Amino acid sequence: MQIINTEKAPAAIGPYSQAYMTGNLVICSGQLPVCPQTGEMPADIKAQAEQSCLNVKAILEAAGSDLEHVVKTTCFLADMADFAAFNEVYARYFTSKPVRSCIAVKAIPKAALCEIEAIAEVK
Repeated sequence: MQIINTEKAPAAIGPYSQAYMTGNLVICSGQLPVCPQTGEMPADIKAQAEQSCLNVKAILEAAGSDLEHVVKTTCFLADMADFAAFNEVYARYFTSKPVRSCIAVKAIPKAALCEIEAIAEVK
């Protein structure tokens, strides 16, 4: 197993890694919509979804993969009323339509509106 870490995605906020590569898979921890350069989060769901997607993308690229090789995502929403807006952004990034679970949760760290985790095949 190999730990994957990149400065192009936000650092872990707890005792975990951004991702692990094992065999031909890279497994990404949930990515909050935190801008890695500023540490800030956008205010609205579309901008947050975009930043979470960019963070997943950066980690996958650091592992030698990309969004086209994602086989599974799990998406967490703070409010299911944001589902349509979240999907609008998500669909632009995950064009291969990986298997997905999307659930509403009571709270997401840092009061984020969304979080995305992914499993991808290494190219």
